[in-house]
Amino acid sequence: MKKLLLFSVLSIFSIKSLSAQDLSDKKQILKQMILANDYFMQKWPDTGKTIITNKERPSNIWTRGVYYEGLMALHEIFPKENYYDYAYAWAEFHKWGFNSGNTTRNADNYCAAQTYIDLYNLEPDAKKLKNTKANINMLLNTPQLNDWSWIDAIQMGMPVFAKLGVLEKDNRYFEKMYDMYMYSRNKHGDNGLYNPKEGLWWRDADFDPPYKEPNGKNCYWSRGNGWVIAALAKVLTIIPENAPHREQYVKDLKAMAAALVPIQRADGFWNVSLHDPTNFGGKETSGTALFVYGMAYGVNTGILKKETYLPVIEKAWKAITTESLHENGFLGYLQSTGKEPKDGQPLSYDKIPDFEDYGLGCFLLAGSEIYKMKN
Repeated sequence: MKKLLLFSVLSIFSIKSLSAQDLSDKKQILKQMILANDYFMQKWPDTGKTIITNKERPSNIWTRGVYYEGLMALHEIFPKENYYDYAYAWAEFHKWGFNSGNTTRNADNYCAAQTYIDLYNLEPDAKKLKNTKANINMLLNTPQLNDWSWIDAIQMGMPVFAKLGVLEKDNRYFEKMYDMYMYSRNKHGDNGLYNPKEGLWWRDADFDPPYKEPNGKNCYWSRGNGWVIAALAKVLTIIPENAPHREQYVKDLKAMAAALVPIQRADGFWNVSLHDPTNFGGKETSGTALFVYGMAYGVNTGILKKETYLPVIEKAWKAITTESLHENGFLGYLQSTGKEPKDGQPLSYDKIPDFEDYGLGCFLLAGSEIYKMKN
């Protein structure tokens, strides 16, 4: 009986020790990121190859743009030459341009500029930003503020303005970014896409009240909210401490993070439908990874309290790496493209989504921010 009791105590201690070491084992975190990234790079050796699902699309659409965001985040903490070469080859193939050319107002199209600017910063060459500057300056110099009518666009677009504001030392980019963000936040739909009472966002005007989930609560889509908290974290990493409106982004990130803590699943993931676990309430990787990225950034910068958020981050990262990440690097429980909980359902460990790239980008963003955490 004593031996059994001792074994039980040691087992509990071991489990707790392993849990506590999850985020301090930097080699393991990096290994997991490399595994997932290698799987994708080996599957897609040709960076210019079109993406064929229900139709054929160029490889510089938003899904691939998000992947390269993650790749550049991995490159920042582990600068392997072939990561840079892979991103550079992609940008070169597309002539540093966008799907739909240089007159697009659709943030999905100019999401690729985030990586173009990163590559420019590593090795400046005016040709790399010719198209980016032309397109974003068009947005800067025209009066429209309502381009980001769906919350995914906040993540696709905001960091581009932030990066150019820093690069050009021009606050006009910061002001335009803020005005477009606040239009989405407070004016799209009936009263804006953000609900300050609950700290979460409706995906677009189709889902704000009176639309309800089957259980009568508001419809908050996991990945959509993930895009917003990721955008806030990323913009805050880019803009200077004295940049205008920084406090607004900090305030919104803190409110979102606080809203997410009590609705985390027991297994560490977040449901696809954040406030209705009965409506496609299963575990989902991309939204969870984006929440991890936003919270880890908050902890790393002191915006969020470590004692509150570190256990949440640990639990979520452990869930992704043990229940989603396959031995070959494939990521399961990844919702296909869409705009609401029902899209791409049902999810499973082995189901291949319509696009594998953006989910990996989210995973790499999360891992890179965890990797930066102080032990």
